[in-house]
Amino acid sequence: MVTVLNRNAELRQRAWDAAASVVDPEIPVLTIADLGVLRDVVVDEDHVEVAITPTYSGCPAMNMIALEIEIALERAGFRRPSVRTVLSPAWTTDWMSEEGRQKLRAYGIAPPQASNSRRALFGEQAVECPQCGSGNTELLSEFGSTSCKALWRCKACREPFDYFKCH
Repeated sequence: MVTVLNRNAELRQRAWDAAASVVDPEIPVLTIADLGVLRDVVVDEDHVEVAITPTYSGCPAMNMIALEIEIALERAGFRRPSVRTVLSPAWTTDWMSEEGRQKLRAYGIAPPQASNSRRALFGEQAVECPQCGSGNTELLSEFGSTSCKALWRCKACREPFDYFKCH
């Protein structure tokens, strides 16, 4: 019995590691684990099912992410894996890892702030520039290079940058 449990735990960890290595096609420095999109991995005998939650409904990257998960699992030795989309609870930027936030900043994208900020409720966000660190920034457009991002500009260094929007 213990051997079977250990084997299942090992298989689940191997499947999790394979799925967690998949990168976001829109922000290739982030894995789906960094984003918090990877929600669960279930291994039952020879079958593995991965649960993912989209960053927002209609996210165009989810089909590509699901395909990449299946490919990663097949390369790891799992035959006919499946990917299930879970919509509830809805994804939130609070699920992003601290490592993911650091990767965003290093890539030149301002990471999302805590969603419980009262300032965000009243449109008074103060987003720090990922280039120079200044808080003297301004929103240029709610729409950035992808639907998950807004376009901001730093008033100190004058550089534009993307901000990963809070959800």
